[in-house]
Amino acid sequence: MNEIPAIRTTALGYKYSKGNHTINNINLLVPEASIYGFLGPNGSGKTTTLSLLLGMLPLQQGRIEVFGLDFHPNRISILRQVGSLIETPSLYGHLTALENLEVYRQVYGVAKDRLAEVLKIVDLEEAGKKTVGRFSLGMKQRLAIALALLPKPRLLILDEPTNGLDPNGIIELRKLLRKLNKGYGMTILVSSHLLSEVEKMVTHVGIINSGEMLFQGTLQELQQVQKRQHKLQLQTSDNELAYKLLRHYHPERNRENLLVTYNCSDEIASINQLLMVNGLRVYLLRPQENNLEQSFIQLTSSQL
Repeated sequence: MNEIPAIRTTALGYKYSKGNHTINNINLLVPEASIYGFLGPNGSGKTTTLSLLLGMLPLQQGRIEVFGLDFHPNRISILRQVGSLIETPSLYGHLTALENLEVYRQVYGVAKDRLAEVLKIVDLEEAGKKTVGRFSLGMKQRLAIALALLPKPRLLILDEPTNGLDPNGIIELRKLLRKLNKGYGMTILVSSHLLSEVEKMVTHVGIINSGEMLFQGTLQELQQVQKRQHKLQLQTSDNELAYKLLRHYHPERNRENLLVTYNCSDEIASINQLLMVNGLRVYLLRPQENNLEQSFIQLTSSQL
């Protein structure tokens, strides 16, 4: 029996005017208890998709299900189980962390002892009496997540939460999201354009560009796609001649380098030998790193 996903969208589409779709035919599948990285460059449609999931935009096309329920007839009951942080968090700089939480506690109608709980979860229990105006950006971001955690959500939706953070702030946020996922069983949907950072914390990936989904699956499945598309960077004394000699390897021009596809280490040796016997000097012979960022570049480049 298939498990019910935390989020499922079917043919989701939206356009702000009568022109082109901002997003088109988006079929998200976010498994429960996963950390799902929703990846794409700025303007790709990430925020629009998340806004639709939270009911912040009217549904124009398609269907949204959250925890197996059709979203719009069950909007209120669903949103009671969802915490979110979209764009800049709304915090009062002249108030303390506790006072900020108290404002939202009354909105959510949760018990007062929940304030200390969420401050502890986000590692801000020692800063509860400090005014937020004196917080670092990373501390503000963690406090904003604490606000989203007040109603004990099953699902947490975060839009570009690492924007503007320094390396330490990014590491702290990454640890927090892992803790929420592993320690509390929370499903997390996080959008980002920082691909190398997202790779370190997600279990599942969705890649969007120009409003279209290019890939969706586990991180391991994306890495398998990358393994089937090994690329070798080359620079020689005559790249034009090298391009002709390596037509069998489907070469591509990349600035001053060439990119060729290969399947195994033996082919790298064969490529090098072929170039040398034809009198070319090889200045660069380097396999590209097999990482999420390279997969994204290849997927979006092939779409363009």
